[in-house]
Amino acid sequence: MRGTVLHGPRDVRYEEREAPRITKPTDAIIRISATCVCGSDLWPYRGIEWIAQPTPMGHEYCGIVEEVGSAVTSVKPGSTVVVVGDGAVGLLAVLSAKQMGAERIVAMSRHETRQKLAREFGATDIFAERGDAGVERIKEMTKGIGADAVLECVGSQESMMQAIRSTRPGGFVSYVGVPHGVELNGGKLFHSHVHLHGGPAPVRRYLPRLINLIWNRTINPGRVFDLTLPLEQVAEGYRAMDERRAIKALLRP
Repeated sequence: MRGTVLHGPRDVRYEEREAPRITKPTDAIIRISATCVCGSDLWPYRGIEWIAQPTPMGHEYCGIVEEVGSAVTSVKPGSTVVVVGDGAVGLLAVLSAKQMGAERIVAMSRHETRQKLAREFGATDIFAERGDAGVERIKEMTKGIGADAVLECVGSQESMMQAIRSTRPGGFVSYVGVPHGVELNGGKLFHSHVHLHGGPAPVRRYLPRLINLIWNRTINPGRVFDLTLPLEQVAEGYRAMDERRAIKALLRP
């Protein structure tokens, strides 16, 4: 069996791995049909987040169940299993906001191809400004009040501060970008009256509805996959996303 292994910053290899086997009653062995690079994987790839090396990489995939342990009852050999991650978070946040009925959706983007896709997903406005200038644009649009809800989809100090400062008193910031090096001033947050929520989405709760929307062609989140490569070229997939040449890389065995 072959798989993706991170040996160090920007050193991703596609190499031989020990074949999986059932060791616990809750285990399942899945033959991969397709996988992709998650934006959160770029933190250890860039050396910003430390992980033990060498380390197998990848947690977003779909495939065919080939073998299950004795305690597994929800899937059986032949079932398709999908693991949904948080790649291309910002664009899919636009898509989600549209599905949830938001009247005005602002995508903050500097890249023309991503701006176009944001429009297709439901963005009504595109702002290219960042930091103080980005906050000012939001305040101008909302007559000095701020947005009702802001999704922070990067995980940096600048993006978190921009999100909080762009939100109206009593509004909500949902941070779904994995935070790195983010520090919050408790006093300022307290007096801003902004609600701050974060963490991975409860996938199983939303999955039935999402699968139905995709199956009925109501939404097409797969549009974020703008680069498809054979799995053995996984290193190029990481480079393309790291250099922002790709929104999200899809890899096939």
